[in-house]
Amino acid sequence: MSAALSAADDLATLSLAEAADALARGEVTSLALTEACLARIRRHDKALNSVIWLDEAAALEAAGAADRRRARGEALGPLHGIPMAHKDMYYQAGKPCSCGSAIRRDFRPAYTATVISRLEAAGALTMGGLNMAEFAQNPTGHNRHFGDCQNPWAQGRITGGSSSGSGVAVAAGFSFMALGSDTGGSIRLPASACGVTGLKPTQTRISRHGVMPLSFSCDNVGPLTRTARDCARVMAVLAGHDPKDPTSAREPVPDYEAALDGDLRGLRVGVPQEWFLEEVDADVLRAFEMSLGVLRGRGATVVPVRLAMMREVLTYGAIVSRTEAASIHANWMRDRPGDFAAHISGRLFPGYAVPATYYLEALSRRGPVLRGFARAAFGAVDLLATPAIPCALPSLAETDIDGGDPAALQRFAAVSRNTRPFNYLGLPAISIPCGFDDRGAPVGLQLAGRPFAEARVMQAADAFQRDTDWHSLRPKLA
Repeated sequence: MSAALSAADDLATLSLAEAADALARGEVTSLALTEACLARIRRHDKALNSVIWLDEAAALEAAGAADRRRARGEALGPLHGIPMAHKDMYYQAGKPCSCGSAIRRDFRPAYTATVISRLEAAGALTMGGLNMAEFAQNPTGHNRHFGDCQNPWAQGRITGGSSSGSGVAVAAGFSFMALGSDTGGSIRLPASACGVTGLKPTQTRISRHGVMPLSFSCDNVGPLTRTARDCARVMAVLAGHDPKDPTSAREPVPDYEAALDGDLRGLRVGVPQEWFLEEVDADVLRAFEMSLGVLRGRGATVVPVRLAMMREVLTYGAIVSRTEAASIHANWMRDRPGDFAAHISGRLFPGYAVPATYYLEALSRRGPVLRGFARAAFGAVDLLATPAIPCALPSLAETDIDGGDPAALQRFAAVSRNTRPFNYLGLPAISIPCGFDDRGAPVGLQLAGRPFAEARVMQAADAFQRDTDWHSLRPKLA
């Protein structure tokens, strides 16, 4: 084992690609990686509250089995022996799956999500389930049932939601990758707030079979990792059609990692002149403008771009997500309304008042709106660049809306202002670390592309990370 991999903390804070490559070279064992992650969880998660359940014995047994398979020279997958934990809404047969709720606190599904099965087929092992916003329904990480996650960079600040535990676990060295879900920004928000990398793919790029839904038309499955290269390696495993999910795309899956060549010459990056920069805090804007300079240094051309149909995107997107969420939870809302947090009920109840004609209009207009938006944006540029979260991270107290404070509600809504549009449009978007705000919390750069342009999005993110070190910094844990 090299000197660089001699300490447990060093092992736990490797990127996924570094850990997988070290395993392949025989420099480290899966058991050592798993023990390192579990040790950090035991030492630090009492303060961070990112884990809902953990099966240490099963994880260590699986790690030992992975090492024995490697020693026997068996054919191995690209993630062989890598320990992971995931947002607690991915079904695993016989395992807990609370969805961050009181209603499903004791739920154990009878079957396994396709994405979990694909990770396991690639050799990854699952250690447990991670904290999340109740039923994936807030952008901040509040959870009254399991407690709020704490930001490892700035405790008391929001972690982003709804994949709050996933962002914390990757940032804190508890997991080399964590699945999140994204209906209005729930992968990109915790990635931005926790200083990690989070990819929302094109909506149909990854199967959603065996994943607790929030909005059929806006839900996305995707990874939170430490680097864009990690995302590319995981996407090679997760992407592709699944017969169990008829909505999953049949588009060929490219070699994502091969696209990471660092060369952005000829790439046109658009800075939207509508919506995305209208309410940006000064310290976030400084980090964003620095980021544009890095992209220019790699050969990209950065230009302003006008967007079309933003009013339609925002209005229709809100109608679709609210109405579908209300329908999914209708039985529980009738039978167990007191088991929802106040702000969850407050988000669901308006969905029952939306006329069916409005919902159908929002669905039927989705294709034309996407075409109009894409013509205006991607007729002029290849990618869009925006801040992921436009405001300096507020505190958990400042965004606690259960008390009905209008100012808290305004701050709560502002967190997901820049991520929500890409869910109704179904476009791929990534958040990568690009600095810190004036209070020491991370800032994220969001890059978005055409449908199924994940390779280009990750190529630009990887090129940015070649010339910056924000993604390699780790929070100092108590």
